[in-house]
Amino acid sequence: MFHQATEIRRDLLKRVCELCFEERLIEEIDRIPLEMRPKGAAITRCCIHKDRAVIKYRLMTILGFNVADETDELTTLAEYARMSYNRKEFTDVMLTVVDEACSSCVKHNYTVTNLCRACVGRPCTYACNKNAIRVTNKAEIDQSQCVNCGRCLSACPFNAIVYTPVPCEEACPVGAITKDRFGVEHIDWDKCVFCGLCKEACPYGAIMEKTYLLQIIRDIKDGNKKMAAMVAPAIAGQYQAPLSRILDAVKKSGFDLVAEVASGANTTSRNEALEWEERVAEGGEPFMTTSCCPSYTRWAGKQLPAMAPYISHTRTPASYTAEALKEQDPSITTIFIGPCLAKRVEGFKDPNIDYVMTFEELDAMFGALGIVPGDCDNMEFDPSIEKSGRQYARSGGVSSSVAQYVKDKEALKPYVVSGLSKENVRFLKGIAAAGKSESNMIEVMMCEGGCVNGCSTITNHKSATRQILALDKAEN
Repeated sequence: MFHQATEIRRDLLKRVCELCFEERLIEEIDRIPLEMRPKGAAITRCCIHKDRAVIKYRLMTILGFNVADETDELTTLAEYARMSYNRKEFTDVMLTVVDEACSSCVKHNYTVTNLCRACVGRPCTYACNKNAIRVTNKAEIDQSQCVNCGRCLSACPFNAIVYTPVPCEEACPVGAITKDRFGVEHIDWDKCVFCGLCKEACPYGAIMEKTYLLQIIRDIKDGNKKMAAMVAPAIAGQYQAPLSRILDAVKKSGFDLVAEVASGANTTSRNEALEWEERVAEGGEPFMTTSCCPSYTRWAGKQLPAMAPYISHTRTPASYTAEALKEQDPSITTIFIGPCLAKRVEGFKDPNIDYVMTFEELDAMFGALGIVPGDCDNMEFDPSIEKSGRQYARSGGVSSSVAQYVKDKEALKPYVVSGLSKENVRFLKGIAAAGKSESNMIEVMMCEGGCVNGCSTITNHKSATRQILALDKAEN
């Protein structure tokens, strides 16, 4: 979801990239909050000082720190930058809540507005079977009695009752984020499936991803390491430019080598097709689901363990791509560039992936360096990559790619689960409990539309899907 909080985050990413490339970060990063909120400027919170504090903490996350890492409030951003440049160890906690920016959302889900006419009929009171509504000058809801059934909202003829969710809590599919007694959200990492939906839903920009930007740009500028960018297939839909030029833009941003993760997607498809044949077509298992979405596989492990026996054991495209690069050159530094938070966590756990960047961060690097993908040269495609691997980013792309490698294509009955909506969750729970399904190959993606709709993409997913489909036709 694009809004001003997203725009500010991207502006901060670009400013940090500019200072890193120009080697002015330590000297000037503490001026960023002052430059973005100078005296006399319009403010978005209670005062200019809080606005600046929020910007500081958001910058702290871009430097790779959790807000909870702060032990001394007087520690400057310059000091955090020094620590980040010299950092050797990281954690798998990739999201952080900026407490200074959080606490403005009202917890009560149903609220009576000033549109209430205190009508004689009082249908809201009759609709509520918990006696949570009383009427004086206007209707009032006793939140201690309200069970959030929504009957009052449906009953009101004046549309005077509104549903006011907490955006991040509403977006979370697993109930992993809740408020503390101070009104600040906290993430339960035991429940979190790293989908990043809370980050995109928050209208205050209070939920931020930690990044490896400083380490990546440091290594690019040092020139002592061979840097390999592993670009996820979803990149093809992020810019109004041919994929060949986008890949060249990535190369021009300082990487020594650009590898398409579509190559690893081909490997995943071949292996998944073989696994399906062994387990389903020949082994008699009722169905198998894909495994390339780490957010889905974690969700299943946490929320639906009955699905575990049916999930493919095949590794992800990013994992196969990184392994191939390390086999060719063990000293190479691999940087996966993708659309979501879940891949950041996957990269942390994969020994062959050194760093992970998002499309937002890559775009910030482009902006800092003045690189326009549409103006770049055409990079020659790797001829070994089969085109179906470039379709992995869209909903249906994985199952159609796997289908190409299955011997008995008539026996394959694919089904696509596009996003873990309530309806799709019911479907998955139903087939897991029954141990059977009309479809025997089920593609599951956490994000509706597939990876093109990941939480760190920069383009509308429908537009991105059209570009990726056009790429498929162009290769025919």
